[in-house]
Amino acid sequence: MRFVIQRVSHAQVAIDGSVHSEIEKGFLVLVGVCQEDTREVADKMVRKLIGLRIFEDTAGKTNLALKDVEGQLLLVSQFTLYADCRKGNRPSFLLAGDPDHANGLYEYIVDSCREQIGVVKTGVFGADMKVSLTNDGPFTVILDSKDL
Repeated sequence: MRFVIQRVSHAQVAIDGSVHSEIEKGFLVLVGVCQEDTREVADKMVRKLIGLRIFEDTAGKTNLALKDVEGQLLLVSQFTLYADCRKGNRPSFLLAGDPDHANGLYEYIVDSCREQIGVVKTGVFGADMKVSLTNDGPFTVILDSKDL
């Protein structure tokens, strides 16, 4: 499982020209699922995501987590995080989880986050989405379950 976490001051997802969801201060998280991923892996990733201390305290140090700043989450499924670009110029997506498996884990992640964070918004699994953001910092962190 892979998360690309961007600390944002604003982010939104538009579908068919209309805003589907948006957040203010918080994290925009692109979520990639591979076939081997399980709920146990998702639990570890969510714990790490929620606990990340990448917001600044009054001294300017990154000591505060999402809950500490009443931050919001925008979770967007992104199978292309498992693009394999080793051969040729066209990425292969064979490493990404099949849609049923990936969507099931994505929904599980959303539900787990909603149990802990006040505002959790989402994209639409499999939709053609336009994602925009104002990256705060900029500050971007990549979490890979193989590294946890």
